Formats: sequence, C-alpha cells, structure tokens
Amino acid sequence: MAKKKKKKRKKLVKGLWSKSDVKLLKKLFPSNPTAEIAAELGRSTDVVKKKASRMGLRKSKRYLKSLGRA
Repeated sequence: MAKKKKKKRKKLVKGLWSKSDVKLLKKLFPSNPTAEIAAELGRSTDVVKKKASRMGLRKSKRYLKSLGRA
C-alpha cells in the first residue's frame, strides 16, 4: 500500500494580533476575499471575520458589486 502524503498547511496562529497583522488586515479586508486574507495571516476565516468586525472594517462597495452583492 502506498503511503498518503499530507498536505502542508500553514500553522494557524493563536492568540494576540501583532501590529503588522492588524495593519495588513486593514489594508486587505475591504477589497479581498476573507478566506485569502485568513490564509495569508495563517488564521481561520472566522477569526479574521470577528477581528474585522471588532475593528469596524467592512467590504468596499466596489468589491461587493464585483461579487454581484451590491
């Protein structure tokens, strides 16, 4: 039997947000998919959504329109 290879995943970060992570979230959140931002930061999508919400970040109208949601 052949051994299954495990996909390498970025290790998820737990706990505090660094200043650089917060800065990147502010920059990327309005115009990028949340899942891509989460992958970039090594965090779960739900955690990124919650942090963005607490910070008062919203998706831009242009981005939502590109998805057909505005």
